[in-house]
Amino acid sequence: MCGIVARAGFGDAIDELLAGLQNLEYRGYDSAGVAVRDESGGISVCKREGETDALEAALEDRRLGGAVGIGHTRWSTHGAPSDANAHPHTDDTNRVAIVHNGIIRNHDALRSELRDAGHEFTSETDTEVIPHLVAAALEDGAGPEAAFHEATERLAGSYAIAMVVDGEDTIYATRNGSPLVLGIGENANYLASDVPAFLEFTDRVVYLEDDDVVALDADGYQITDQDGTPVDRTVETVEWSAGDARKGVYSHFMRKEIDEQPVSLRQTVDGRIEDGRSVLEEFPPEYLDDVSDVVFVACGTSYHAAMYGSTLLRRRGIQATALRANEFAHDPMPVTDRTLVVAVTQSGETADTLASLRAAKESPARTLAVTNVVGSSAAREADDALFIRAGPEIGVAATKTFSSQVAALALLADHLETGRTAQSEDREMWPDTTEATADGGVEGTQIDELGTLPDAVETVVSDGSAARLATQYAEAESYFFIGRGVGYPVALEGALKFKEITYEHAEGFAAGELKHGPLALVTPATVVVAVLTGRNDERTLHNIREAQSRGAPVIGVGPASATEVRQTVDDYLEFPDVNPNLAGVLANVHLQLLAYHAAEIRDRAIDKPRNLAKSVTVE
Repeated sequence: MCGIVARAGFGDAIDELLAGLQNLEYRGYDSAGVAVRDESGGISVCKREGETDALEAALEDRRLGGAVGIGHTRWSTHGAPSDANAHPHTDDTNRVAIVHNGIIRNHDALRSELRDAGHEFTSETDTEVIPHLVAAALEDGAGPEAAFHEATERLAGSYAIAMVVDGEDTIYATRNGSPLVLGIGENANYLASDVPAFLEFTDRVVYLEDDDVVALDADGYQITDQDGTPVDRTVETVEWSAGDARKGVYSHFMRKEIDEQPVSLRQTVDGRIEDGRSVLEEFPPEYLDDVSDVVFVACGTSYHAAMYGSTLLRRRGIQATALRANEFAHDPMPVTDRTLVVAVTQSGETADTLASLRAAKESPARTLAVTNVVGSSAAREADDALFIRAGPEIGVAATKTFSSQVAALALLADHLETGRTAQSEDREMWPDTTEATADGGVEGTQIDELGTLPDAVETVVSDGSAARLATQYAEAESYFFIGRGVGYPVALEGALKFKEITYEHAEGFAAGELKHGPLALVTPATVVVAVLTGRNDERTLHNIREAQSRGAPVIGVGPASATEVRQTVDDYLEFPDVNPNLAGVLANVHLQLLAYHAAEIRDRAIDKPRNLAKSVTVE
């Protein structure tokens, strides 16, 4: 969650620190602060509750200056949002300033020990023990780097930490379970929780690994392990541009990223389809011959993409299931050496998903990360990685990454089917996936149409119908989303988007489950949104009529050719006819727009919904 930025270079650091924090607000916006080594050699701190605008206003009054500094934007875990709980935190004498992302599990014991030694605390946070530990080591005669090592060795939990010390032009930092990336510029060097923080200043990066310790100044950096032994890490060039992480002409990142989906999908599939089959050079067919089953682990939107992917795999005769990472990590299902565990995570840093990935690594199973970020923890720790290539996503509510995740998993499903050894007994267990559709047609392979999906998404993005319906149904008390097959995870995702950014009651259900309890909540004040894909739609029509018989208006979201559905529902959001396996992607874009416009009507903080953050790096 929280965002860290640090800068050591020539000239003043404040503007670049503030820009970095503004670029990281998707990681938290409860409070923000900076600490700089000022001209006198001391440490000056400014921090404020609220978004970075409040900090910016305070900095105009304070007129801080210095070439070396650290900054932080907070998502609260210990202590309410307040000036006192905002980072950076310092020791009693203001000699040491610290910013931290993560959770220190043993902070109570450390705080008690430090209090007994005479240290005074001014916040409720777990972070505040760190500067006091460093200060205690300095008082005992250790140098800044040794004191930093000594303090961090005593911490239990997850953390990314950056520190400045008075009289020093060096920033010290380390990570354990929370992301931290180094940026190498011409006039300054940087540290941050994520690349967008400093992307406008440099595209040359080093992804730090757990237990790396970096000493950073204007002239360069040195990376060591916890014992002080030098460590070499590869310098990489980020393909994203600074403009990718800016809103440009848009009012919100979310709308920008909805509109970017045709481009992000093209990037996902580019070079990966040849002669009607997926071509994933990262995974030679011989490696996949022995995969008997696939287990997906993920959270949030990525979990819904994983559910979608598991359905695609099952339709191709491959046993697959999707599990919530926060459950699998602590209660894993049995796997074998023929199981492929696939961790789906946009950032590659989601704490629960990483915990599941590490649990899988302890088993005989092979692991694969499906992620958007090259150099992320998931990409490094899994046996293999499949990158979705969606480009940076800043809005807290995920949009384009869902579409790219589904596209990448469709490619994986095709590749697994091509590469695995098709034993006759397996085929008896699983039906032929080429079936008649509801209108009597026959499904082809989704790979044939995956390359044309971006153009179909473009059609949906340019359709203004969702805005009209958002206004029409703005007074509803509840919103139920239902779907079947790949429409079910899309219904869940649609409900998640709606509740995330409108703060209205929204729930997603398997269409057939509506009559097994949720129907008791359906009234004329309940809007039911039904996802249709062109497969088994006649069954979903029964569920639509059940809701209508209780007085509920129904919005259908489905193919342009679904005449009976269109005639049955109260309103209809149509998309171009595509393979039913891919129709959920188009339906989901309509639901993103519906949620966006509903939130806009309510004047919600669309890019910064309350209590949420983009990358959940704590369990």
